[in-house]
Amino acid sequence: MLNLDFTPEQDMLREAVRGLCGRLSPLERVRELEDDPDGIARELWDQFGELGLCGLMVPESLGGSDMSLIDGVVVYEELGRALAPVPHFVSCVLSAAAIAAAGDGASGPGPPTSPGSGNRGGPAGGPPTGAAAELLAEIASGAAIVTPAWLEPRGGFGPKGVRLTTAEVGADGGFKLDGVKLHVAFAAAADHLLVLARTGPTPAEVDLFLVPAGADGLAMEQCFSIASDTQYVVGFNEVELPAESRLGAAGAGWGIWERAMAPGAVLAAAQAVGGAEHALEITAEYARNRHQFGKALAEFQAISHYMADARTNLDGARILVHQAAWAHSTGRDTSRLGPMAKLFACRVFRDITAMAQQVFGGLGFTVDYDIQLYFRRAKQLQLSWWDTQTCEDKIATTILGPRSAQLPRPPTALDI
Repeated sequence: MLNLDFTPEQDMLREAVRGLCGRLSPLERVRELEDDPDGIARELWDQFGELGLCGLMVPESLGGSDMSLIDGVVVYEELGRALAPVPHFVSCVLSAAAIAAAGDGASGPGPPTSPGSGNRGGPAGGPPTGAAAELLAEIASGAAIVTPAWLEPRGGFGPKGVRLTTAEVGADGGFKLDGVKLHVAFAAAADHLLVLARTGPTPAEVDLFLVPAGADGLAMEQCFSIASDTQYVVGFNEVELPAESRLGAAGAGWGIWERAMAPGAVLAAAQAVGGAEHALEITAEYARNRHQFGKALAEFQAISHYMADARTNLDGARILVHQAAWAHSTGRDTSRLGPMAKLFACRVFRDITAMAQQVFGGLGFTVDYDIQLYFRRAKQLQLSWWDTQTCEDKIATTILGPRSAQLPRPPTALDI
């Protein structure tokens, strides 16, 4: 039976994360780190590592916390409230989940634990061993940062958008990577890049590679987004890798990545819920205290109705996110709930902050007020990872089936 009540331990976790963010990364610190080349609130990051929060997606046997996705939602609602500038999502969620999903076929950038072990196993393999297990333990402690290099110029969020080429080189079965990746978060601070690369002509022929940040042929250039967060364009110019740098079996990369994105989408949605919650709180406070025409803004019916609509939508987004996390934690299918949560929560975050800008008026667009921080981050989160169209496509597939299985549409006048 669905139970959306949090346990006392989860309430304590929420208080701990909120206290850490408020003390070590207040919004003043967030402002200082906008467009910073490193972009990480290091004091907060160190505390996350010491308290085991970096081991969210890592099994306890490998040094992690092995939390449920419901615990993750608690953490990410607080990270969203605080706009915490830490690489937790890219390293401790997506990268850690991908390495763990690759199973004992994953190997880090070093010698394989046994001959050929770098290409053995895959998503259905056993738990990671050797260098992969060591890297997961380092991620769980916060000592190592791994960030995905996924999207490409004029590409997309699906497998066809991965066009960075891979060629096998050398007698030992090594690889050479050529291409460009966009929107690589915290790339300059990362120890490794988790690279999606094409290994064949069909859409599914995509593999994952662990690339050391200092590899020859890598070039990084910081790019600037509406959120003023830390992103890079990363160029790969004949970057040579040993065979054991591939995660999982040949051709398993896209499946591994989708398995990592499934819980990631739910946590991104939880981040949106947390950000929307705080944005609505500061907007309501402003509406109660700001007076026009002899009364508070909150006394105007139109503005009070804006707040009512925002609260209704926000509560709906929260319930959807919690349901998706509960389903994942109990082994249920989230192929529809995950994209639904990401789609709706990010839309609500964006809509609430847009409404808030109207309530604040011209002041809301100035850097002196915090609401503009949330407005800009809301749009960035809506565009990131699975964007609106990708979420809608995934939801539609669960309703209508894969496109290849759908009936062809009848001709229209536009076809004549």
